[in-house]
Amino acid sequence: MSDPALATILAAERARRADQIGLLAGENHSAPEVRALLGSVFADKYAEGYPGRRHHTGCAQADAVETLAVDRAKALFGAEHANVQPYTGTAAVLAAYAALLRPGDAVLAMSLAHGGHLSNGSAANFSGRWFAFTGYGVRAGDGLIDLDQVRDLARVVRPKAIVAGAISYPRDVDWAAFREIADEVGASLIADAAQTIGLVAGGVVASPVPYADVVCGVTHKVLGGPRGGLLLCRAELAERVDRAVFPFTQGGPAVNQMAAKALALGRAARPGFAEYTARAVANARALGEGLAAEGLRLLTGGTDTHLVTADARGLGLTGREAERRCEAAGLLIGRCAVPFDEVPPAEACGIRLGTACVTTRGMAPEQMGELAALLGRALRSEDEDAEVAERVRALARRHPLDLDRRAEESSVN
Repeated sequence: MSDPALATILAAERARRADQIGLLAGENHSAPEVRALLGSVFADKYAEGYPGRRHHTGCAQADAVETLAVDRAKALFGAEHANVQPYTGTAAVLAAYAALLRPGDAVLAMSLAHGGHLSNGSAANFSGRWFAFTGYGVRAGDGLIDLDQVRDLARVVRPKAIVAGAISYPRDVDWAAFREIADEVGASLIADAAQTIGLVAGGVVASPVPYADVVCGVTHKVLGGPRGGLLLCRAELAERVDRAVFPFTQGGPAVNQMAAKALALGRAARPGFAEYTARAVANARALGEGLAAEGLRLLTGGTDTHLVTADARGLGLTGREAERRCEAAGLLIGRCAVPFDEVPPAEACGIRLGTACVTTRGMAPEQMGELAALLGRALRSEDEDAEVAERVRALARRHPLDLDRRAEESSVN
């Protein structure tokens, strides 16, 4: 690195990752070869358009990369069509809306206060400004999606599309039930599977592909690839979806990102990936049990995925304060809303954790008990607890990350 300022920042980030333990639900540690492809000769190639229909010359290998990624996505998920160009998960959702909706259309989606994403109708997001969203939620008793409410709202609202899936809902989604409701009211079904598409690839949760008109996903999180979006759809929607990505919402795709996506999709097709996703779910269940033992109420009583959501109000904390205390100990967690808790988003008292990072580090359910105890102690510590921080560092060093990409670079470039 010839830039001293950047070299210092990079060194600090490597040190942070080595000594901290990530439990952020939306993150994973990508393999060195994924990072090598992001920094490969494809990083500066312009390839606006689609394979065989580019607006630039010199795209033969870009075509090969994109075709490989598309073919792998279709095979992995059993989809009739795939688009691997979206830069992000939110960009994929935007393209799905553009393919199926027009400004002002009614849409039914998970309420943000009950676990929905910003793209499910937030007034601060394009979705809330361009479409008429109505939010459904979970049942007060068990925290599970209230399908009776979804059906009743659909009959009243008559939405053009129903969005199933959420950012802070740790349970499997009944895609068949959503399909039935959508068919009853003549709506398209959009699956927002950004959180769980990697688990779908591993076969540990139900796939939305047979039920949804369009599936929106990402290639990071559990898949462990580069940060980026993914779209899957039926063959009859292929042209509409492709045109919604380019030229409607994006310009030229990032060829280096598509190459890294192809790698991640290929890795997910190997037998070992199913075992990895099963461990991620087992780790989440063990972590949830440990947090419950520490006095936190699990929002749905458990989990079917890599996500764990819990109520921090029993400890007298907001989610933001819980984040701060845990980060001081080297434990990275997120926050989320607690359904039916009428407070502003900044004061939301839920915490959201994910087990992709720790599973990638090789941790197993026995380490989740230790992590839960460390989290419980950190959450109860108003000031930084040096002993907890040291124990976190020791646990992280017993399960080190492979941050060295040099050997992979030489083989990719």
